[in-house]
Amino acid sequence: MTTTRDYDREAAQMGDRRYNYDFDAITRRYMMRAFAPFLPLGRALELGCYQGESTEWLAGLYPDLTVVEAAQTLVEAARHRLGDGPRFICSTFEELELEETFDAIFLINTLEHLDDPVLVLKRIHRWLSPMGKLFVLVPNANAPSRQIAVKMGLISHNSAVTPNEAANGHRNTFSFDTLERATRAAGLSTLHRGGLIFKAMANYQFDAALVAGIISDEYVEGCYQLGNQYPDLTASIYLICERGEA
Repeated sequence: MTTTRDYDREAAQMGDRRYNYDFDAITRRYMMRAFAPFLPLGRALELGCYQGESTEWLAGLYPDLTVVEAAQTLVEAARHRLGDGPRFICSTFEELELEETFDAIFLINTLEHLDDPVLVLKRIHRWLSPMGKLFVLVPNANAPSRQIAVKMGLISHNSAVTPNEAANGHRNTFSFDTLERATRAAGLSTLHRGGLIFKAMANYQFDAALVAGIISDEYVEGCYQLGNQYPDLTASIYLICERGEA
């Protein structure tokens, strides 16, 4: 049964500081670093922009940037942040109609919000240029902080969608195997995979430790380096994909 979602209400929930932590900004900084060697030239498409934090980075790299977001309030927030540089479209991905193709498509902390991830990934397959790349980043179901929460009885299993996550629009929690299963089902081939920041603490614990000076930038850098060694134990995982056979 299909239900109508209120994306603006979900966007308001995401603005709650109980959920939108500063750790997200740290992850985004390391995401930019991890993606940089793989970024192609050309036209770019961002699917899901929240308030434009990643959009600002992409706009500095891609003069020809299209941004699609389902919540009008978030489109307005991102446009206010970026001005008239990128082209903004308010639409769901399922209803989006695009005639052009793109050399780089970014799906950052968005796939976990989709009711039918494979359906959208199949549409992305059509929007990629023949040599285009898809960059997809999601929270990691196997992050040590989630595994600890399972052992504590706070969540039932690693890939559980918690009530707080559900209230903020999450529909799935991915690990490498389920993420790659979804991309393969959409006809996409993985060029590179990785993880960002070894993470044994929840976001709010990480932030509190930073504020208190318990951990330093050097510690965070060490967590990033360790995450490169053990990507399955990171806060977020990512794939860089190209078109395969549809």
